[in-house]
Amino acid sequence: MQLSKPKLSFMQIINMNVGFFGIQYSFGLQQSAVNPIYDFLGAKPDEIPLLNLAGPMTGLLIQPIIGVLSDRTWHPRFGRRKPYFFIGALFCSLCLFLYPFSTSLWMAAGLLWVLDAANNTAMEPYRAFIADKLPAPQLATGFLTQSFFTGLGITLANISLFFFQKYIPGQHGAIPYWVFGSFFLGSICSISSVMWSISKTPEIPPTPEELAVLRAQKKGILQPFIEIGEAIVHMPAVMWKLALVYLFQWYALFCYWQNASKSIAQSVWKTSPSENKTLYEEAVGWAGLVNGWYNVVTFLSAFGLVWMAKKFSPKKVHIVCLLMAGIALLAFPQIENKYLLFVPMAGFGIAWASMMGIPYLMVVNDIPKEKYGVYMGIINMMIVIPMILQTTTFGWVLNNFLGNDSGKAISFAGVLLLLACAATLLIKDVKPEEEIQAVSVGGH
Repeated sequence: MQLSKPKLSFMQIINMNVGFFGIQYSFGLQQSAVNPIYDFLGAKPDEIPLLNLAGPMTGLLIQPIIGVLSDRTWHPRFGRRKPYFFIGALFCSLCLFLYPFSTSLWMAAGLLWVLDAANNTAMEPYRAFIADKLPAPQLATGFLTQSFFTGLGITLANISLFFFQKYIPGQHGAIPYWVFGSFFLGSICSISSVMWSISKTPEIPPTPEELAVLRAQKKGILQPFIEIGEAIVHMPAVMWKLALVYLFQWYALFCYWQNASKSIAQSVWKTSPSENKTLYEEAVGWAGLVNGWYNVVTFLSAFGLVWMAKKFSPKKVHIVCLLMAGIALLAFPQIENKYLLFVPMAGFGIAWASMMGIPYLMVVNDIPKEKYGVYMGIINMMIVIPMILQTTTFGWVLNNFLGNDSGKAISFAGVLLLLACAATLLIKDVKPEEEIQAVSVGGH
């Protein structure tokens, strides 16, 4: 893009990231509602990981390709990244509307594949969009604004589950009506928030020289895959170290999301989905509230992490955050008072803000500017490959080593987060070359 990017106001940065809110509302439903839907439709505990294969597989296949395609796209009216935001959000909204009408496991699992593909199409260019638009001193604000909207979107998704579960009785087939309320709200949020960002944020047009390079690039069906391969071969060393951190971090997070509701049912309500469906529904609603709480902490702490990264370096911030998250998950299954669950999850929420923003600060200065899209896609490959490993191996681990015990699954995730913390020590501790601009919002 242009060599000198204009500095944006804080409200302009907010407007460009509003669409991330709707995308993350959808991911929040996937974290907290999809696995209970599988339970309602009769899935066994050790079948849940494989039923979640859609998320990592579509991320692996879709995000790097979309990254390459958006790097190579320019239209005077529609821009570079925004066409992908719109197409992804449109299909996401349709899938969210249809999802609670699932009548079988295969239907729910199939819709999840389409939903995840749509979410990934919308989300991948958003990371590159930040790098495209913002000058170096504002990158931290941009990435951590996405953490803010991640927390806000997932918070609303989880609180909606708790609220609707309390006030919308009855069910359609095996699916309670309160599930419909959350998914219908998500359908509206997805498309409307993305359209807000599209309408409020112009993209920076390429210079004539950059446009000539775009037009001269090789075409063909295989070209995106060739570019992805070349980018991996020439990947900066810091990204390989980040890949090790992500291996432990994202395997652990999938373990938590798949087992949180059942762990709470087990430790607080002393039941399981097969023993008492009514009590289990209460546990699912409470899990939504707990997950909503940690995401409230995420959006309250996101801008504070900008200041922390400036003062102490992104690496040190991420190490402390991963340590808090690991301790939180080790404590989580031991707690029998439902209100005390909110204590460790506050630390987890701060860590989630870091996970969604800080790692990009550790690598963005080493990424070639003309390859932002493809390298953001490769970073997502580092996220989804551990998830694929988790979905294909953890059912066996859970069944053979953890006794199909969801509480032990959460503790296992805590240990993995501590290993991620140790792996972060391998990354060189360098403060950003450009000053990270700290911001304050209201009382945050």
